[in-house]
Amino acid sequence: MNMEAARVGVVVEGGQRALNTAHGSVVDASARKFLQPQPQQQQHQNLNAPKRSLNQQQSQIGTVQQLLAGGVAGAFSKTCTAPLARLTILFQVQGMHSDVAALSKPSIWREASRIASEEGFRAFWKGNLVTIAHRLPYSSVNFYAYEHYKNFLQSIIGLENCKISTAANLGVHFVGGGLAGMTAASATYPLDLVRTRLAAQRQTIYYRGIWHSFHTICRDEGFLGLYKGLGATLLGVGPSIAISFSVYESLRSFWQSQRPSDSTVMVSLACGSLSGIASSTATFPIDLVRRRMQLEGAGGRARVYNTGLFGTFRHIIQSEGLRGLYRGILPEYYKVVPGVGIVFMTYEALKMLLSSVPSS
Repeated sequence: MNMEAARVGVVVEGGQRALNTAHGSVVDASARKFLQPQPQQQQHQNLNAPKRSLNQQQSQIGTVQQLLAGGVAGAFSKTCTAPLARLTILFQVQGMHSDVAALSKPSIWREASRIASEEGFRAFWKGNLVTIAHRLPYSSVNFYAYEHYKNFLQSIIGLENCKISTAANLGVHFVGGGLAGMTAASATYPLDLVRTRLAAQRQTIYYRGIWHSFHTICRDEGFLGLYKGLGATLLGVGPSIAISFSVYESLRSFWQSQRPSDSTVMVSLACGSLSGIASSTATFPIDLVRRRMQLEGAGGRARVYNTGLFGTFRHIIQSEGLRGLYRGILPEYYKVVPGVGIVFMTYEALKMLLSSVPSS
């Protein structure tokens, strides 16, 4: 949901997640509950029967279709918000090889103008191809792992066949979401690292594409170079997705208990956006450290941080202050709401389209 995926969710990544496809399945379950016929409507049972069949068909469209819908929705959302994502990365690594005292106050408009004039308009999507390549396997692993972790946790505490209390349900979502995020991040981490290196390039092009990046990193830094910053990623992606899931579930449950007649789509969109903002705020410093560790030794440059994860935190605070840990958070905030909206709407539309296709 990487941590960006987790926040959108994330979605989606979204968690992500962050809104990720697991969020979509939650929304689908709520929609099915809403569409079920009420007791006073039993006289229309014959008319409602086709609707129940359709709902069963939607819930049984299969894991492959759901993963496809989630992956495509995540890729489309990432493409739409790629300019803001690249601005976030450029701001995050701004103090890495620069004189910190000479750094000006980050300006989104000034940096965007620089990219357009010096690198061209297409540069806003630099590294987006590998993001798309990362999206489908990440969503697949995240969704699959979340469902299995959730079922496993419920079976351990004996909650699979009884009414789950609010606290226990929240705990299952929190732990299951965090473990799923860590599993997905570990499985697809090299793609995330390559994406960061491509997006962080400015005028000087050292990595010319996905396969060239893989080859160059393995040649210059060894195979383990593809996993630089994995520790920071695992430290951050678990809490990021856990916060996304738990905040999303809590807000959605509270909202629907207070205003049960509100649109399920709008409730999910609003709660997903707020969960993404919450997880971004809580885990952004870890994400910034992760990005900088991913760029250690990139393009033949000298290493900057030689003291590990916590030493990197200390180095940034000493040289840039606490505000340095939140360098680039504004474009991150700006992309959460549209990212969540795009991935949610696209996911639901694709799921409806796939459910309407007759199965053989």
